[in-house]
Amino acid sequence: MKSLHDLSFSASNQALSDEEILQRYRQDHNQEWIGILFERYVHLVMGMSLKYLKNIEDARDATQQIFLKVMREIDRTPIHYFKGWLYQVTKNYCLMQLRSKQAKDKLTEPEEEHQLVFLPEDEEHVQMKNTQLELLEEALKQLNPPQQTCIRLFYLEKHSYQEIADMTGYTLMQVKSYIQNGKRNLRIMLEKKQKQLNNG
Repeated sequence: MKSLHDLSFSASNQALSDEEILQRYRQDHNQEWIGILFERYVHLVMGMSLKYLKNIEDARDATQQIFLKVMREIDRTPIHYFKGWLYQVTKNYCLMQLRSKQAKDKLTEPEEEHQLVFLPEDEEHVQMKNTQLELLEEALKQLNPPQQTCIRLFYLEKHSYQEIADMTGYTLMQVKSYIQNGKRNLRIMLEKKQKQLNNG
């Protein structure tokens, strides 16, 4: 529940524009300014989160996380139009959550080019799939940094070769090579670990 001070502070500054409030926050770093801004647009954040995530609890969690993200980034980000910036932050966060969920789902379902898990075709048991995922994560950590980075961006975050090249500074040929060699090394490590489990 808000205190009388919070209510008074909020009410006395409601007439200020977003940009004026943002300017005042940058002058004194009083977080109540950000509270006013977020209060204005919490319905927008919640609505967008619900639209993307399709679940009220997930949308509430997203709204809270987006508020924290705003608090972290507002000092180091040039913002000329707060509402538009907040809209983009919300959209990006929700898309990231969806991409993360899709990546987890795809780890257990062989599919197309971005498939990475090497499960036997007749593998159906959840417990064995979970073991395979644990082995995969352990094997990933043993790759050299360029291979690990490219494998994670390509398979787990679903970025294209070109996007990975832009993000990492590697050439397109390097990205393809790191992914190809990384996947081969993962397959070798996973097969070795699987044999050790079977023999153990």
